[in-house]
Amino acid sequence: MIERIQWLGHGSFRIEGPPLIYINPWRLARNAFHADVVLVSSDQYDHFSPADIDKLRGPDTLVVTNAITAAQLGGKTMVLRPWQSLNIGTTRITAIPAYTFSNDYPVSKDGLGFIVSIDYFDIYYAGSTDVVPELSHVEADIAILPVGGAHGTMNLERTVDFVQNIKASCVIPSHWGTLDGTHVDVQALSRALTGQAKVVQFEKVR
Repeated sequence: MIERIQWLGHGSFRIEGPPLIYINPWRLARNAFHADVVLVSSDQYDHFSPADIDKLRGPDTLVVTNAITAAQLGGKTMVLRPWQSLNIGTTRITAIPAYTFSNDYPVSKDGLGFIVSIDYFDIYYAGSTDVVPELSHVEADIAILPVGGAHGTMNLERTVDFVQNIKASCVIPSHWGTLDGTHVDVQALSRALTGQAKVVQFEKVR
């Protein structure tokens, strides 16, 4: 499954399907493929880019997000609240609460993470979140997690505990290389998870 996940920079990812899923598209190349599904975790500018969503939209593309972000979009859009799911063929997408205890990404902004259950794998995309109590219900094979602890998101110590609790065997760093975390943060996470989970550092797909 790992080979079907691509990092597009910062917090943006693509999961090769079917269905073809983009998560938080931002600063995409103009030749991006039309998506089956676009997942948008919040309306913060580096997660919600209407111009990039338009690059991906075909006649049947479904955008899935929260109510705050959906109100700013036209087209085929579905609102999910935390713990709600939708099925697209044999793939299930479940919305997960995402927020911090700081004022950066408060619970009032209705931020989301997502679990994408595809081909017998559960892929958890955290978005901008700390290790909040609701995440005790999450289990995943692959976890895409922010690194660096910027803006109140999970720091290294909490990330290590969280990975153990959700039983993830593979961790993919996100939110680094542009605004928040750095390569040093990725290396620190990899060392901290030695013997517990494999940290896969992708090269950015251009």
